[in-house]
Amino acid sequence: MSKVAVYPGSFDPITLGHVDIIQRISHLYEETVVLISQSPNKASLFTPQERKELIERSLSHLKNVRVDIHEGLTTDYMKTVNSQVIVRGLRAVVDFEYELTMANMNKMLAPSIETLLVFADPKYYFISSRGVKEVAQHGGSLQGLVTDVVADALTKKMKRSK
Repeated sequence: MSKVAVYPGSFDPITLGHVDIIQRISHLYEETVVLISQSPNKASLFTPQERKELIERSLSHLKNVRVDIHEGLTTDYMKTVNSQVIVRGLRAVVDFEYELTMANMNKMLAPSIETLLVFADPKYYFISSRGVKEVAQHGGSLQGLVTDVVADALTKKMKRSK
């Protein structure tokens, strides 16, 4: 049985939906790694280091969760932490097809790694990092979408970009 679960994503920024999934899976494994995946093809609002700090501050109450940054294949990272479980969150049916494709690709790359799909709590189905950034960009309320730490950082970032 795997003692370490890895939850990869861009987390730009981390939302309450992400926090909910991380809290729930953290009880199932000795250690949960929130892996900030860097992609040169994806423009991000926050730097990887800023995202790491926001995640650590948002999850400081979870003692068996750590945050790491990785560029490259998640399956390669998994070997470095001796994990066989990738955790992915599902909000809606539209997420399923993408996640199924990724799970099958990961299985081909590393047959010993399993993908665990965790359904988002229904109250978070509508929350996405992209949607949160759009709300912040237009000065909308971030209450119930992100932690206070992230809301403050988003507000400051949006003021600087104007």
